[in-house]
Amino acid sequence: MDGWVLNRLLEVMRRLRAPDGCPWDIEQTHESLRAYLLEEAAEAVDAISSGDRAELAAELGDVLLQVAFHSVIAEESKTFSYETVENAIVEKLIRRHPHVFADTKVQNAAEVTQNWNQIKATERAGKPELHPAERVPKALGALARTHEIHKALEVGKGSKRTVMATLENAEDDATSIATVLEAVVAWARSSGVHSEVALRERLEAHVQSAVVHASKEG
Repeated sequence: MDGWVLNRLLEVMRRLRAPDGCPWDIEQTHESLRAYLLEEAAEAVDAISSGDRAELAAELGDVLLQVAFHSVIAEESKTFSYETVENAIVEKLIRRHPHVFADTKVQNAAEVTQNWNQIKATERAGKPELHPAERVPKALGALARTHEIHKALEVGKGSKRTVMATLENAEDDATSIATVLEAVVAWARSSGVHSEVALRERLEAHVQSAVVHASKEG
């Protein structure tokens, strides 16, 4: 049944991309869809934060649409297909979970992570060597990208004291403000807080408060 459902999605996308299909869908390319992929992923994250599981299901559907859209575009140019995408991730999951699909023994999640990283390193053997920081997606939000780059660079722990000291020496310019923001991300990471997620939730609280206030005034 699951495969049949996905086949329906692929067939719908093929119909939309057909010569007599939807003019907008026909014009789309991998490049033109980049912003939509980012937007749909962000909306799925928002749905998780809201706690509305029906909304999450809908937003995940939009993310899946992007996978199908790109797959059908690639299918037309014979570069890859949906099956290529699915097989690649299935094989990766099996390969990176030898404690489930093979006879590797692990004691805890930390050992799982260690094995995962070792397997990733083996997979990269023979490929152009990239610094771990270079593998962090450029399309991430700035706070999220800073968080991941700090991890990749093994930046030391931050603290509120460091943030305050940085703030005291800051000027009213872009460089100083960026330095302060980076110090805040380091402090958040050391405190076990993801700065991007924390700020998103804070902003959403502001938005909801403004909506309630406006409705009361109306």
